[in-house]
Amino acid sequence: MARLLPGTRALRTFEAAARHLNFTRAADELGLTPAAVSHQIKEIEDQLDLVLFTRTSRTIRLTEAGNVLHEASIDALDLLNRAVSRARKMTRGTSLLKVTLDAQFATKWLMRRVDGFRRQKPGIELRFDITYEVRDFERDDVDIGIRFGSGRYPGLCAHRLFENIIIPVCSPALLASGPPLKEPRDLFHQTLAHIEWSRQGVTWPNWRMWMQAAGVDDFDDSRTLVFGSATDATQAALDGHAVALADFAMVANDLSQGRLIRPFELGIKVAPEFAYFLVYPEVMKDDARIVAFREWLLDEVAKDGEAG
Repeated sequence: MARLLPGTRALRTFEAAARHLNFTRAADELGLTPAAVSHQIKEIEDQLDLVLFTRTSRTIRLTEAGNVLHEASIDALDLLNRAVSRARKMTRGTSLLKVTLDAQFATKWLMRRVDGFRRQKPGIELRFDITYEVRDFERDDVDIGIRFGSGRYPGLCAHRLFENIIIPVCSPALLASGPPLKEPRDLFHQTLAHIEWSRQGVTWPNWRMWMQAAGVDDFDDSRTLVFGSATDATQAALDGHAVALADFAMVANDLSQGRLIRPFELGIKVAPEFAYFLVYPEVMKDDARIVAFREWLLDEVAKDGEAG
C-alpha cells in the first residue's frame, strides 16, 4: 500500500494546487512551472486511480475525492512539519537558543544589548529569526520569541516587557535647516510620517490622533507619509526626510546618542492591552536556556524603566 501513496513533494504540490485552485499560483508558490504542477497532479491521479480535479478551459475545482485527499494532505503535512521541528530541536543539543522577533525590536533594542547576555552565559549560543511573521513553536525551529500583541497566547507563557509610548522624532539636521518647531501647528510645514496598524479595534497612534491630543482639530492628514513598518518610518526621520511618530522604547538610543531629537514632549500611549511580550511554550518554562534568557531580558527591561 505504501507504494500507492504520493511522495511528500507530490503531496505538497497537490495541497498548494487544491488550496489555490489555480496551477499558476501554486507553481509560483512552489518555484515550479504551471506545466510541472499539472504533470505532477496527473501523476498522482494516475497513481491513485482517482480524479482529483475537474478542469474547464478557465477554472479547476476539487472533486469529492479531491476534497477528501486535500483535507488529509493538510493534516499529514502539518504533522510532518511538527515532527521535523521537534527532531531538529532534539538533535541540535542544549546549547543553542533560537529567538524569533521582528526587525524593529532586533535592531533598535535587542542587538545593542545582546553582548551582555553572551558574556553572562557563554555556554548558550543565540541565533535569531528576524521576521514580522508569527512563528509556531511546534512547527517552526524556534524556542522563544518576542511578539507585539495582546499577550493572550494559549499554551504559551507571556511576559509583558514595556509600555509603548508614541512620540514625534526628527533628525537634528531637519530641525536646524527648516522653520522652528515651537508649537504643534508648526508641523504643518513638515513632512510627517507614521505607520498604519490596527487590530481588534485598536489603532496604532497616527498624526491625526497626536494632533487631537495636542489640541489641534483642523489637521489635514492627506499629505502624511504612511509606512508599513515602524522601521521604515523611523529611518525616514533619521535620514532627515520627515518628522515621524515612533515608539519611545525603540528610539531611546537614537535620542540619547543625538541621532534623533524629540521636538515635542507629548506622547500617546498605545492601548494598554497591546505591548511587546516575551513568549515561549509553557512546557519549556523550566528549560535552562529559556530561564537564562528570560531573566536576563526582564532585567534589561527593568534597567530601562529605572533609567527612564
